[in-house]
Amino acid sequence: MIREQVKSAQIESMKGGDKERLAAVRLILAKLKDRDIELRTASTVPDDDAVVVEVLQKMVKQRRESIDMFKSGGRDELAAKEQAELDVIESFLPAQLSEEETKAAIESIKAEIGAESVKDMGKVMAVLKERHGSVIDMSKASGLVKAALG
Repeated sequence: MIREQVKSAQIESMKGGDKERLAAVRLILAKLKDRDIELRTASTVPDDDAVVVEVLQKMVKQRRESIDMFKSGGRDELAAKEQAELDVIESFLPAQLSEEETKAAIESIKAEIGAESVKDMGKVMAVLKERHGSVIDMSKASGLVKAALG
C-alpha cells in the first residue's frame, strides 16, 4: 500500500537526517489525514490506494502550478524548493502512462462509446478517469482527448 510506503519514508528520512524529504513526506501525510477526515462522513469510501493517489495527484498539480508561477515571477529559489517537493511526491505515485499509451487508451474508449465530436469529451474523460485515473495525468489527458475528438 502506498500509505505504508509514505510512513516508512518518514521514518527513513528522520533516521537519515534528510530534512527536505522529511518535510515533503510530512506534507503528504497531513494531506492524507485531511482527506481521511473528509471521508468520515462519506457514504462510500473508495479503496485506500485510490484515495492516496488522488491526494498525491492533486499535490502534484499544485506544485506544477506553483513552479510555473515562481519561474514567471523570477523566483527560481522558490521554484527549486517546489520542484524538490514535487520529486518526493511523484516518487510515491504509480508509474504514469506515456503519451502514446494515453493516446491508445483514449482511442479505444472513443471507439467503444462511439464518441465523434468535442461534445462527447465529457463522456470520454469520465471513462478515462474511471479506468486509468491513477496512472494518467488528467490535465494532460484533457488536451489529448480534445485533439482526438477535434
